[in-house]
Amino acid sequence: MKYINLGKNGPSISTISFGAWGISGRDWGNTDDEVSKGAIHTALDRGVNLIDTADVYGFGHSEELIAQVLEARDEKEKIIIATKAGNNFYPFINEKHKVTPANPDYSKKHLIFAAEQSLRRLKRDCIDVLQLHSPSTDLLLKDEPWEALLGLKEQGKIKYAGLSVQSFKETEQAFLLDEHYDILDVIQVRYNLLEREAERELFPKAMKYGIGVIIRIPILFGFLSGKFNRHTTFDENDHRKYNLSSEKLNVYLQQIEEMKNFFDRYKQYTMTQLSLRFCISHPASHIAIPGGKTPEQVIENVGASELNFIEHDEFPELN
Repeated sequence: MKYINLGKNGPSISTISFGAWGISGRDWGNTDDEVSKGAIHTALDRGVNLIDTADVYGFGHSEELIAQVLEARDEKEKIIIATKAGNNFYPFINEKHKVTPANPDYSKKHLIFAAEQSLRRLKRDCIDVLQLHSPSTDLLLKDEPWEALLGLKEQGKIKYAGLSVQSFKETEQAFLLDEHYDILDVIQVRYNLLEREAERELFPKAMKYGIGVIIRIPILFGFLSGKFNRHTTFDENDHRKYNLSSEKLNVYLQQIEEMKNFFDRYKQYTMTQLSLRFCISHPASHIAIPGGKTPEQVIENVGASELNFIEHDEFPELN
């Protein structure tokens, strides 16, 4: 496992870390908690030292599973937890929904409440990284989200403040780094072989200010594992039914077919590993957080950390 400092202010982090949305029991189809905990244990055994989650993942269940795993391990204080807040799921806890409903609330009151609830579920006195969970640009023009992050830092409830940039708004929200670089230690960004908008303005600004960059959706909800085709379908309780609709799958399949020669050149590695290597090969990016629902998936993912002999400019251009 390779490690890198997460920006100028951040700690040393495994370049492949663990994304904990898929194990939450919601939005990704059915899961088994014991298998999920096995996946986390496997990640930690393989050198992963950051777990990324969010309060809304499973309505808190992802955070609770992480706490259970860390309670069973001696090095629990050495593991860095990054979580997110801003989607107020609390009114929906006793309701049934196929996928998690959106209910953005970036008021200072809610963000502070949400952080305190995450601390309780995680069984910690301080959250390592708290990120605003992909709010719209309009919400980020208000003072309250930033005041909440500063207040939580001053109270010692969080160490590092972050922003999870809204998907497909990577250029639109880049100006926020100019305005809030004094608050932001970390940003989280949607970026992968087929979605590279972050390269235009966001990444240069992150490098300018020394802000840590966490790459999410690095294998595009599993598409870049190479296991999906135009006939792939998902259950009603799996968000990919919408985010990887048949129309989107057809577009992605055509794009990835144009990269076949690259994957053939490195046949000894899986498409997943090469896709992850792409994400962490960009000079602005620091770590990728692929999900791992099983120990086997985790083992495959972490192998990408060692592929540092493949440079960013070796990857095919996106047409």
